[in-house]
Amino acid sequence: MSEAVADEAAGAVAERFTELYGAEPHGVWAAPGRVNLIGEHTDYNDGFVMPFALPHKAVAAVARREDGVLRLHSADVEGGVTELRLDDLSPESDKKWTAYPAGVVWALREAGHAVTGADIHLSSTVPSGAGLSSSAALEVVVALALNDLFSLGLRGWQLARLCQRAENVYVGAPVGIMDQTASACCEAGHALFLDTRDLSQRQIPFDLAAEGMRLLVVDTQVKHSHSEGEYGKRREGCEKGAALLGVDALRDIPYADLDAALARLGDEEEVRRLVRHIVTENERVERVVSLLESGDTRAIGPVLVEGHASLRDDFRISCPELDLVVDTALTSGALGARMTGGGFGGSAIVLAEEPDVDPITKTIQEAFATVGFKAPRVFEAVPSAGARRLR
Repeated sequence: MSEAVADEAAGAVAERFTELYGAEPHGVWAAPGRVNLIGEHTDYNDGFVMPFALPHKAVAAVARREDGVLRLHSADVEGGVTELRLDDLSPESDKKWTAYPAGVVWALREAGHAVTGADIHLSSTVPSGAGLSSSAALEVVVALALNDLFSLGLRGWQLARLCQRAENVYVGAPVGIMDQTASACCEAGHALFLDTRDLSQRQIPFDLAAEGMRLLVVDTQVKHSHSEGEYGKRREGCEKGAALLGVDALRDIPYADLDAALARLGDEEEVRRLVRHIVTENERVERVVSLLESGDTRAIGPVLVEGHASLRDDFRISCPELDLVVDTALTSGALGARMTGGGFGGSAIVLAEEPDVDPITKTIQEAFATVGFKAPRVFEAVPSAGARRLR
């Protein structure tokens, strides 16, 4: 989001806030969605991930209140202002979109932070259900605004932890820490190498345009929900694998010891597949970091392809639309491609030489039309800035 576009978005959201609440907001904030370059489902296994922020953002105009009332409105959801009392907020009591911002307020207050109420108007350009962390963007933008308005003094990684707790406990979705950390902490022109165990971070330069490449996001328009059971089943299976192997988390299984670990799991075939994906995926993240830092960016393409095969065959969270994107892109000359996000729909990423972008995009669109799938949405993913105050 360029400064001009950001300023325009901030102005529009602030104007609508004033129409809704009869007073100007105390500020406007933005937090981005994210694409995960590599490292899928490793975050809740204490592993490595490598997301970067998108230009697409959730924008919030917010005013502080002192009366224990939270008022919420979204430009993206039909309906009027929702009014809630802070003392009435309780986990899993809300199954609507309002659970995400309300959950953040609940998490802040439960952690002992004196949040006394707020009026909030939200608008987001992060595609919902596309595996691009629209919910995390919503959470982080509210958390950052309240952090500023109530002078809480929390850092980005601390806000991410509270937002994760809001989604885990208040919303009831067993997500890891990656999405919220990416939204809060990413830097423009970089991918974030994050160790989800200790939250240590390294910003890895990732400027594809300077090297004549592009990264496309292909939103299959197939919606998914982390709150549904399949995500939870994968997490439970990983936890079972760690318990059977006598480790705190699958992060603790070295790649060199994978075959021995799998042999110890015996007849637990489903658990074996999950363990194999997590251990090999952590190794893929480290390989991509090494390649990027050595300047061999094009060589990450085959690693992305390996990641997709593992998600498809071992973790079993791909779908026909995602597989079609990957297969079509690769046969059309892409350097690499894989599904990204939680799975069962959502988006795939495609790494391509700049001259190949338009032909690959056209071929994917034609392939979807041929088999009767809904037309995908294709756009370039540009590594962008994390959450910040706009005005």
